[in-house]
Amino acid sequence: MLKGIPPIISPELIKVLMEMGHGDEIILADGNFPAASHSSRLINGYGHGVSAFLTAILELFPLDTYVPYPVMLMDTVEGDEKNPVIWKEYEEIVNKMSDFPVQIEKLERMDFYERSKAAYAIVATSERLAYANLILKKGVV
Repeated sequence: MLKGIPPIISPELIKVLMEMGHGDEIILADGNFPAASHSSRLINGYGHGVSAFLTAILELFPLDTYVPYPVMLMDTVEGDEKNPVIWKEYEEIVNKMSDFPVQIEKLERMDFYERSKAAYAIVATSERLAYANLILKKGVV
């Protein structure tokens, strides 16, 4: 254990966060996301939800200030709930923990999947809520 590091941040996750450079992206994936087939850097976050990881990661992780949308969500599919409750929670966490007003983009489902294949890493969580996936783009300190 280290001082000041949230206990949910595993040694593997802190290594990945440290390795990531400006512009690299990390996916926080819900339990339904095909994480294993979309990344060669898969981090086991089972037993925890996305909100817990989002809060812990943002204590250490600068969001990119040079892009309009440093946080991205997987948009809903027609016929599903338009604004899942979890999105409001994410918005509150991001804006509470960020030093600047953060715009959040919604990516079409298949675009989100394609983008996730190019992400630096994916944290596979046990989040049960639908549309709880998000992308964080790393900034500079």
